[in-house]
Amino acid sequence: MKTQRNLPENYQTLFHIDLQKDKKLALLVNGLALAITLLMVVAGFAFHPIEAIPGLGKMLLLLVGIMVYLILHELVHGIFMRLFSGVRPHYGFTALYAYAGSDAYFNRTHYIIITLAPVVIWGVVLGVLCAVAGEGWFWFWYFLAIINLSGAAGDLYVTVRFSKLSPDILVQDTGVAMTVFDKM
Repeated sequence: MKTQRNLPENYQTLFHIDLQKDKKLALLVNGLALAITLLMVVAGFAFHPIEAIPGLGKMLLLLVGIMVYLILHELVHGIFMRLFSGVRPHYGFTALYAYAGSDAYFNRTHYIIITLAPVVIWGVVLGVLCAVAGEGWFWFWYFLAIINLSGAAGDLYVTVRFSKLSPDILVQDTGVAMTVFDKM
């Protein structure tokens, strides 16, 4: 089944995922994000100890870097949504999340690619920047890499969950919630 602009007649709702309404799932995903963060911080210290506390200027630059990263992350989701569907995505922010959403219905393979694209693309970019960073900039780029991977905990969760489902599923991601459909 390819990506669709409209839901085929022989499909019905299988389940919904809404991290803003499902508090148990939100705790699971945020726990995964925290575990990833802690593991990456420990790994970072093992390879590159912090020698000095960063100054205020670098801390402010890091905050700007995080905001820019969040926008770029969602733009990558949106680019792949548009690529696979031809439907213009929409973007927004909630109290907890930035998001890209679409009215299209994505097949399983396309949706998993959409979900993983930002963490893979930015993971490579940030990994290279960490590798070539001078002594004073490693932790700046590495912290953004931590944000990249831990912030994708929800993306990783749905990838694992959806990869176990039928290849015939269709997913509609409005940005704040996903609905999974399957053949009747």
